[in-house]
Amino acid sequence: MSLDSVASNTHGNLDEQINQLMQCKPLSEQEVRMLCEKAKEILMDESNVQPVKSPVTICGDIHGQFHDLAELFRIGGKCPDTNYLFMGDYVDRGYYSVETVTLLVALKVRYPQRITILRGNHESRQITQVYGFYDECLRKYGNANVWKIFTDLFDYFPLTALVESEIFCLHGGLSPSIETLDNIRNFDRVQEVPHEGPMCDLLWSDPDDRCGWGISPRGAGYTFGQDISEQFNHTNNLKLIARAHQLVMEGYNWGHEQKVVTIFSAPNYCYRCGNMASILEVDDCKGHTFIQFEPAPRRGEPDVTRRTPDYFL
Repeated sequence: MSLDSVASNTHGNLDEQINQLMQCKPLSEQEVRMLCEKAKEILMDESNVQPVKSPVTICGDIHGQFHDLAELFRIGGKCPDTNYLFMGDYVDRGYYSVETVTLLVALKVRYPQRITILRGNHESRQITQVYGFYDECLRKYGNANVWKIFTDLFDYFPLTALVESEIFCLHGGLSPSIETLDNIRNFDRVQEVPHEGPMCDLLWSDPDDRCGWGISPRGAGYTFGQDISEQFNHTNNLKLIARAHQLVMEGYNWGHEQKVVTIFSAPNYCYRCGNMASILEVDDCKGHTFIQFEPAPRRGEPDVTRRTPDYFL
């Protein structure tokens, strides 16, 4: 068998798996294991500050809301026709974390240059044991193996991305321990999200109306003011910080005099918040357009039986 036919055979299998996942049908445990092994090889070669070219569509939290992810692709364009950058929080809270994260990882393996998947604070062993992904894996597979396979893979997800050297993308926010992008490039990301320190801050911090650094009500990361954003952008020659991590009712929200934007891509979050979702399209000329969307129509959605514990959304 030639290398070309091996490659096309692999792509054929992957395309079948992607089609299956697009119908919200999970893969087998063995298929997940093999997929994540391939994904690990790809992600190992990516940087802590992964360079991304425009045009690209930047997306915020998904949180297991699979049908809304399918709606996002319907509105934004299929991958690989559209390039995507997702800023973390694929799992927990929604009912379809397994299908959501498996689809995104499958797309990463199939089209590694077309999709970038960053780590969010929910891509962690500890958080997923509380907010739903662990329980969902047990329910759908009968054991915790798939949860372990994915949480081991999460350690390899890049922490941040840099679009055309101008738009800095990450899940949470800035850190008092980080002045330059090189500071981020230099640390070892392959570990569980720590409780404190720069890696934790990138995934947990939030912009704030008050200047300077503040204690975060989340119990991890910091709040940071406009002065901090302006200094960081100036030092690193950035035009914009794009981040997710916070529910915003219109799907996107400008802060710090348009130095920072929050993007949230889970409409009607937790099936009860009533918010719009949005994605940010960055075109070839680095111009940008927000596209807002509402929840996908749903049939046969399970009723909420148990309220997940509320910490700051």
